[in-house]
Amino acid sequence: MHSMTDTDKREEPAGAGETAPDTAETPAAEPDPEELKRLLAEKTKEAQECHDRLLRYAAELENLKKRAERERAEVVQYANEAVFKELLPVLDNLERALENGRQFEAPPGLLEGLELVRQEFLKVLQKFGVTPVECLGQPFDPAYHHAVMEEEAPELADQTVTKELQRGYLFRTRLLRPAMVVVARSGNRPASPGVDISA
Repeated sequence: MHSMTDTDKREEPAGAGETAPDTAETPAAEPDPEELKRLLAEKTKEAQECHDRLLRYAAELENLKKRAERERAEVVQYANEAVFKELLPVLDNLERALENGRQFEAPPGLLEGLELVRQEFLKVLQKFGVTPVECLGQPFDPAYHHAVMEEEAPELADQTVTKELQRGYLFRTRLLRPAMVVVARSGNRPASPGVDISA
């Protein structure tokens, strides 16, 4: 077997076959405790803001759900409002026909039939939540009454409803149509502008 000569040994580069010594890494600088506290405070504040926004969005979503549910229930509850508004003039004409029949002494059988139809009409409306607005003898209420005339009535309190020219109606709690009324005017109050006081 060939043995390595001194010349071969001399030709071998120095350090060949030997592991280079590890160079020591420069140790990282110690983090500044004050800087860490500042960063922690910033992140805590950001997290709190995100949490608050999440709570607000959740509350807004819940409010939207509740409002949508209320609106849906209201739509269902008052779905027939337009139909009843269209029926009221029919009832008005029926009542006028009955009044004219009494005035001109129509046959009793005809008057009785008209009255039965009127009563049945009112029962059906009431079944679905349509009721007349109370007004005669009541204080004038602009939310439910529409005053078209004033008349002298010293025996009554001022602004008391004395006559009902057209009946008003409620649909559940909502005003379907205001009552057209005549109201009393005391002697010491001037007539309201734009209101006919001729009786």
